[in-house]
Amino acid sequence: MWRRLGVLDWIRIGLLVLGLVFVATGLLPWDAATESLDEIGPLLIFLVAIIILAELTKEAQVFDAIAARMAVLGRGNYTALFLLCTAFASFVTIFLNLDTTAVLLTPVMLALAPKARIAALPLAMTTIWLANTASLLLPVSNLTNLLGMEKIGLDAQEFAGRMWAPQIAAILVTMAFLWAFYWRPGERRDLRYTPPVLEPVADRVLFAAASAGCLLFIALLLIEAHVAVAATAAAAIVVAAFLLRARERLTWSLIPWQLIVFVTGLFLVVPTLSRLGLSDVMTWLIGTEGDPYRTAAVGAGLSNMINNLPAYQAVEAVIPPADRDRLLALLAGTNVGPVVTPWASLATLLWFESCRRHEVQVPMRRFLLTGLGLAVVGLAATVWALVELS
Repeated sequence: MWRRLGVLDWIRIGLLVLGLVFVATGLLPWDAATESLDEIGPLLIFLVAIIILAELTKEAQVFDAIAARMAVLGRGNYTALFLLCTAFASFVTIFLNLDTTAVLLTPVMLALAPKARIAALPLAMTTIWLANTASLLLPVSNLTNLLGMEKIGLDAQEFAGRMWAPQIAAILVTMAFLWAFYWRPGERRDLRYTPPVLEPVADRVLFAAASAGCLLFIALLLIEAHVAVAATAAAAIVVAAFLLRARERLTWSLIPWQLIVFVTGLFLVVPTLSRLGLSDVMTWLIGTEGDPYRTAAVGAGLSNMINNLPAYQAVEAVIPPADRDRLLALLAGTNVGPVVTPWASLATLLWFESCRRHEVQVPMRRFLLTGLGLAVVGLAATVWALVELS
């Protein structure tokens, strides 16, 4: 098992060990540690359940069927396919979170590319950019949203009521950048593509159960059920179907232990560093004027330097709960902004690995420059919509 651990896995384990050392040495008092871990308990339940749901939904070929039918519906027209792909990636990100789009939807889209003779890079960039920028609308869309919900003091519907305008702005800017730099005729190898031949799903019962599970999850969110309850109930339906039809596919690898280790370590390390002076640095960076644009920019900059989860945790700690505009602006910065560097979000790191496995070349200079443009323009538009329209 130890030989199969990658560099990222060792970093996650190291973060957890460091957090435990902080607790053992008293740098983080036991009461503060337990309070921090109590806060993330329901979030970890949600993460495990939603990832199991998404993984088994992919195994049941739901994503494959939707992607293939999108390509058929586009009838060889790239503009139609572009609109369908951006809508699909945005929908999956909003309701099943960004990791589902980046980690599970990316292989589906890349597998579709050779079947329809579509250039793979535009499809890949669509998934990773919208995995980040379309993750503002609901608490479940991004772990940072879930982390901020309790402090911000909004339920799911109130959260969506504040974030609908920023979310639309972020998606529209992302679509403009995708078309200009990856999808327009001058950036593609063909004027039209070949619609693929539709293939029947291997197991209609699993397909139906997975589809029902996803619909149940969305329905429970709409009636304001707790995200952990909604994800667990939906995942239970799909797991039960696999127990009956394909028990061999239910393996321990479905449990996202890497994410559990990373988040747990993060919630021990960041509070300790805040006690040791990190909070003073964050307060200096975001200023005392209450400027949401500056707060969002700091969140985006730190995300691209160190990763968006620790960036959000570090800055959120110094913003008072009553200052909702700045807390929501920080979410915009740590959700829309992490599109420049490969390590800005865990989803991006895993996306690069998926591209490598499918032998898709991602030009790094182009990735960095276009991502920088999207981060600057997209974040400005998103925060403006937050301040002026929501």
